[in-house]
Amino acid sequence: MRVSGPAYIGLASRESMKVAVFTLQNLQSILSALPDPTFVLTRSGRYAAVFGGKDHRHYHDGSGLIGKRMSEVLIAEKASWFAAEIATALASRALHIIEYSLSGSDVQGLRAEGPDETIWFEGRVQALDFPVEGEEAVVWVASNITDKNAAQQKLRHMSETDALTGLYNRRKLLETLDDRLGVFSRDRIPTAVLIFDLDNFKRINDESGHHAGDDVLVEIAGICRRNLRKTDLVARLGGDEFVVVMPGMAQEDAFPIAERLRDLVPVTLRRTLRQESTISAGLSEFWLPDRSSDDVLRRADAGLYMSKRAGRNRISAL
Repeated sequence: MRVSGPAYIGLASRESMKVAVFTLQNLQSILSALPDPTFVLTRSGRYAAVFGGKDHRHYHDGSGLIGKRMSEVLIAEKASWFAAEIATALASRALHIIEYSLSGSDVQGLRAEGPDETIWFEGRVQALDFPVEGEEAVVWVASNITDKNAAQQKLRHMSETDALTGLYNRRKLLETLDDRLGVFSRDRIPTAVLIFDLDNFKRINDESGHHAGDDVLVEIAGICRRNLRKTDLVARLGGDEFVVVMPGMAQEDAFPIAERLRDLVPVTLRRTLRQESTISAGLSEFWLPDRSSDDVLRRADAGLYMSKRAGRNRISAL
């Protein structure tokens, strides 16, 4: 049956009222059923409302946050970071997406302790078009991406490391050198670069087999890890060639460290693997004319070949 005129208008009004009643009666239930926690946060950092978080695999009840300020439940550094992100969302009025982490040490003043392990979140933040408790406010949806982040980190680690030794590979080496060159160009903070290889690696492979050669390479990696600084980057460039990047260290300061490494290698290989081998190396640092990481690598490599020509088992600085 076709309805028109006043009767149609009345029917349409009744249908609209039904939709409105449905929305008002069920909105709270819908919001509470959201799997990810959703916060209404004011510019001053007050939790005006908390909805959702029904996926109990990842979230705890956040209703106790309502009425509190972030500065009451988070350490100052973290609270300031959230305040800055809220301000960014309010200024742009566009959807603001960020990734961030929270750990037990970030949380304070709550009855429940914070998480034992670091949890990663994706925050989707949107400014609201109306004030909340007399302030500008945002709606902040927090999605737990810890598993996704771990998978990404694993893939990144695999793409940056050498499968045999666990050291960084050429890709990560060049990325680090480019970063250090930028620091040197801007702030004149030095970085020393050491390239070394084994003097008789082919003989070890020929006489003892490639598995023995692999064992030597793994042991070299262990020697570097145990005897270099945590801030130093060690990479396997290929074959039996290794590179050590020493941030904040000039060539003259790095030379004694390189000499100690040269002394340790034959002693350790003899003791642990009963293999006889020494290393030859070239040492350099960034110079002001350098425009790419290849410049310092070429100088260090030239030093390595100088050591080879001079009789091996030595370090040449250029």
